[in-house]
Amino acid sequence: MNLNPVFIVEAKRTPQAKAGMELKDVQAPFLGHYLIRHIMDKLGLPNDVIDEVIFGCVGNPVDYPNIGRVIGLEAGLHKKVPGCTVHRNCAAGMEALAQASIRIASQRDHLIFAGGVESMSNIPLLFNKKMTKLFTDLFKARTPVQKLSALMTFRPSFLVPIIAIQKALTDPFANVNMGMTAEILARDFGITRSEQDEFANRSHQRAAQATKNGRFKDEIVPLIYGKKLDKILYEDKGFREDSTVAGLSKMKPFFDKKAGTVTVGNACPITDGGSCLLLASEEAIKKYNLEPLAKIINWHFHGLEPERMGAGPILAMDGAFKRSGLKLSDMDLFEINEAFSAQVITVLRGMKEKKVADFFGLDTVWGEINEDNLNPNGGGIALGHPVGSSGSRIIVTLLHELMKRKGRYGIATLCIGGGQGGAMIIENLKR
Repeated sequence: MNLNPVFIVEAKRTPQAKAGMELKDVQAPFLGHYLIRHIMDKLGLPNDVIDEVIFGCVGNPVDYPNIGRVIGLEAGLHKKVPGCTVHRNCAAGMEALAQASIRIASQRDHLIFAGGVESMSNIPLLFNKKMTKLFTDLFKARTPVQKLSALMTFRPSFLVPIIAIQKALTDPFANVNMGMTAEILARDFGITRSEQDEFANRSHQRAAQATKNGRFKDEIVPLIYGKKLDKILYEDKGFREDSTVAGLSKMKPFFDKKAGTVTVGNACPITDGGSCLLLASEEAIKKYNLEPLAKIINWHFHGLEPERMGAGPILAMDGAFKRSGLKLSDMDLFEINEAFSAQVITVLRGMKEKKVADFFGLDTVWGEINEDNLNPNGGGIALGHPVGSSGSRIIVTLLHELMKRKGRYGIATLCIGGGQGGAMIIENLKR
């Protein structure tokens, strides 16, 4: 098969905010549709030339089924433009990009919007089975006596909710919370509490400095929010400008309260946000007179034990390098999503230490990642991790920073709940 190159024409994201804060009233589709509208208007593209809209979303709202289609329609694209939604947990946004790349590379499509959205503020509480049964019995009841009989079964315990987000952050196979997967890695490889807090503090300081210096200005599209739509959010709100290692060290372990080292301070917060990229074929570039920013070189997804899911980027980067023929030393920039400090530190060790690489069955030790080139503007610990969006958000951030530095290659990678890792390599064409 003759494969087309896959170009990135535009890459934008929303500001990100902690769940329950600034963006709590913004439903998931509206974290994506305005990004598409912004890109369409900027490039002057007709509404009927897009071949597909593909978005990742983990907690797809029940009132917006197939959120990818909803986003396309809300953005004002022609009704003939189809849309779909993909789900690969934390890498849902990267999966959307991978799916779009396959379609363009195989010449099935030529212009695709791909990205991810997540409103973690609006992931619901659920009724438990007993309360659900009561509602079912009431619905089936035909007479007042039957309805009263059903109501008489009610107990206060029926109102104890199922916390959907808590369920979603617990692996169903290994039966461990995502935070405990970080604790397991910390114990496996002797990662100390102080190492984790130092890493987290650096993330906050870098994000604060990047925001102050306008480093994110080119990638963020401001978002109107508030119940009266009378406010505008221009920048991320998750980072702590006053963060210190001393302050982080006072926080108590959250997941293993007796002997743990993972806290809410050295883990990513639950966050709302969206991101979107326009991918194009060479034919579309010429036809619509577009200027490509970058090229998608290759990607790789890889599985491992669910209880050690945080090490997934080690395996994913290994696969991406082998698929592309590139090496770690070819990369000018790295974006590793920061689910937990312990998780990223494990990845850094796994790339340079043979004993860690051996632990995960790798036959190649790729070398040391220069931490000056790793998440230079902070990562998920400071900026947050809106799970459906993060896989595409890190590509947006990677691309814009590559362009500022005039670097050539960059790799974005993240761990994936359920025991996977994903990685994608891009080439900056604006150097």
